[in-house]
Amino acid sequence: MKDRSDKTCRTILPFDTRGPEMILIANQGAKVRAERGKSVRLAICQTFWFRYSMKIYTKTGDKGQTGLIGGRRVSKADLRIDAYGTVDELNSWIGLVRDQPVNTTRKALLKEIQDCLFTVGAELATDPAKRPKQALPAIRTADVTVLETSMDDMDAELPELRAFVLPGGHESVSFCHLARTVCRRAERLVISLSESSMVDPLVIQYLNRLSDYLFVLSRKMTQDLQAEEVVWKPRT
Repeated sequence: MKDRSDKTCRTILPFDTRGPEMILIANQGAKVRAERGKSVRLAICQTFWFRYSMKIYTKTGDKGQTGLIGGRRVSKADLRIDAYGTVDELNSWIGLVRDQPVNTTRKALLKEIQDCLFTVGAELATDPAKRPKQALPAIRTADVTVLETSMDDMDAELPELRAFVLPGGHESVSFCHLARTVCRRAERLVISLSESSMVDPLVIQYLNRLSDYLFVLSRKMTQDLQAEEVVWKPRT
C-alpha cells in the first residue's frame, strides 16, 4: 500500500497490542498542507488506512514489548502501558453499559464518553519525550463539564443518598458498578504514572469525574429499572 504519510496526519491506536507498525493513515480529512510557511491541520479524519499492513497481527510484540507514539519501545508491563490498557478495559465496560436497554436515551452521551476515553488512551500512549509535531486530540474542560451537568440532571431526580450503596440489585446496574471500579483503577494507575512522568492534569480530572458519573448513573439506572437499591448496613 502506498505510503501517504507525507500528505496526511498520523496517529496510533492506543492499545498495547499494536505498535508503530499499526500507524494509521487518514484517507479522508486531517490532511496537512503548507500555507504561507505554516502547517495547517484540517478536520480530524474519519477513514483510515494502515501504513504497513492491513493485518491485525504484526508479531512485533512477541518479545513482550510495544511501541509508544513517538516510536520508543517499552515493556508491555510498563506502568504507562498498564495505565492506557486499563483505560481500554474501561472503554469496553462502558460499551456494555451503553448497550443496556435501560440506557437507550443515554447512548449518545455514553458514546461520547467512549470517544473521550480513546483520546485519553492516545494521550497516555504518547512518549512525553517525543511528542509528535502535529497535535493529538486532547481532553478539554468542556468534557468534564458534560459529566458534571449530566450528574446534576440525574441527581435532581434521585432520592437523597443516606447510606453506602452495595453494587447489585439488577444485572445492568452491576455492569455499571464494574465500569465504575475499573475507572477508579485506571485513575490510580494514571496518578501513579504522573508521579514519574508528565501527564495532562485534565486526564486525571476526567477519570475522577467519570467514576462519580458512573456511580450516579448506577443509581439512576436502578430507579429507571424500578430495582432495589441495596444499602450497606454496618454490623453492630
